[in-house]
Amino acid sequence: MTILVSAAVSLSLTPMMCAKLLKHKDPSKRGRFYNLSEDFYNRVIAFYGRTLKIVLRHQTITLLVTVGTLVLTLFLYVIVPKGFFPVQDTGVILAIADAPQNVSFKALAERQQALTRVILKDPDVESLSSFIGVDGTNLTPNSGRIQINLKPRDERTASASDIIRRLQPQVAQVEGITLFMQPVQDLTVEDRVSRTQFQYTMEDADAKELARLSSQLLDKLRTLPQLRDVASDQQAGGLEADVTIDRDTASRLGILPQQIDNTLYDAFGQRQVSTIYTQLNQYHVVLEVDPQFQQNPGSFKDLYVKSNTGTQVPLSAFTQVHTSNTSLAVNHQGQFPVVTISFNLAPKMSLGDATKAIEQAEQEIGMPPSVHTAFQGTAAAFRNSLSTEPWLIVAAIVTVYIVLGVLYESYIHPITILSTLPSAGVGAILALLITGNDLGVVGLIGIILLIGIVKKNAIMMIDFALEAERVEHKPPEEAIFQACLLRFRPIMMTTMAALLGGLPLALGSGTGSELRHPLGITIVGGLLVSQALTLYTTPVVYLWFDRLAKRFERFGVLNRVEEPAVGD
Repeated sequence: MTILVSAAVSLSLTPMMCAKLLKHKDPSKRGRFYNLSEDFYNRVIAFYGRTLKIVLRHQTITLLVTVGTLVLTLFLYVIVPKGFFPVQDTGVILAIADAPQNVSFKALAERQQALTRVILKDPDVESLSSFIGVDGTNLTPNSGRIQINLKPRDERTASASDIIRRLQPQVAQVEGITLFMQPVQDLTVEDRVSRTQFQYTMEDADAKELARLSSQLLDKLRTLPQLRDVASDQQAGGLEADVTIDRDTASRLGILPQQIDNTLYDAFGQRQVSTIYTQLNQYHVVLEVDPQFQQNPGSFKDLYVKSNTGTQVPLSAFTQVHTSNTSLAVNHQGQFPVVTISFNLAPKMSLGDATKAIEQAEQEIGMPPSVHTAFQGTAAAFRNSLSTEPWLIVAAIVTVYIVLGVLYESYIHPITILSTLPSAGVGAILALLITGNDLGVVGLIGIILLIGIVKKNAIMMIDFALEAERVEHKPPEEAIFQACLLRFRPIMMTTMAALLGGLPLALGSGTGSELRHPLGITIVGGLLVSQALTLYTTPVVYLWFDRLAKRFERFGVLNRVEEPAVGD
């Protein structure tokens, strides 16, 4: 939509404004600032012309520089750390508390309150909200959730990630509970709740084999330097009490299984037996035994069941209670049991480094083919984008080549224009490496934008040079030299406009600005390097391809489209 609106404005409003606003002024009436700035520009253009003549006398070296830039671009793309979206500081941290699987509700509440007291002592924390109990986020009774609200960015001394690293040793001192923290992001593709930011799943039809292998992989991943806060949603250590009924004895005493079930539910199930209505509210009346008798399985011996004859019979007279371990939750993905391992990235590590390390660990423990492993959420989207990024760039370049070929009616000169792109790629990737950023989706958007921004330098030069060759019949050397000098001013103008437009994106420090940094960094870095190189390499490449086209013409391979001479 932006391109369509811009095209409509450029073809209608801009010419009208030029006709109305641009007036010829008497040179004697121009101001001092105009004269000084014009003199400065003339000096710059004269310097560019002198240096360009030197470059044109050493065309072979310049061509080698162009080829070296292409090779360097491919090399930098291979070694640059790959990522998805940069971690933002939105001012909110989500924390998942994980207590022992046999913890009681009361003990979990006390331990989570201890965590909140430690968190609130941090000077950059403004407030928090704490939740425990099973709900849509806390899937098991031993987990809790804390939402930490940070002070505004200009009022605190550290970013959200730094605050997390600062809090981790402090919350680790709270006994009996573990806290996993991650910054809340504006853009996320997660489809499940996890303790940390990235997810990796293991799926197997054999639940016992899955439990064994997931434990081995979990221990292995916790030793990797690329990962932090590795956790698993496998919860197989919960407590279970099985009440076994001696049916012969129960029948002899006149007790049915339904009566046993009703008694246990009355004692421990919080049965609602009535509702009290007032003028302003209503209150549910819940039947249960005193909470002090709900703390251990020994309370079963104090329960009595009413028989058919009306007598009270001790529950222990016809039942046996056995305690064992059980799973708090059995997660499934499709039809099979699944274990989700979640992790955060270590400082200065990229998501690409983490995924490679996990795949290596999977091979080292000898994962059998029966176990299906896959990344989920952001990690899965990153893997998919990583496989399509080169094709996306190639598709953009091919599309540009086709459009330019139709525009200039040439197979050769579109390649001349596209020769400016490697220098932009070198600048963009070098800027990301220097600033410590990953090449992710936002950085890739910046590179795609650079394809359009940078190639206009060559378009302005070559468009003028071709016109001078075809209409004015100037030799290629004179045509491209004159084109470079005459188009230097608009090239610098548009480049500086794009460069200054990218600086706020690269240097911004507001809430969530981390998402925009790679876009500005790639634009600024790519323009700086490409501007320094393409002003000299493009004329040389143009002349080289012009000579190549003439050689092809001799053999009838290519036919140049010449403008008809005047009078033909």
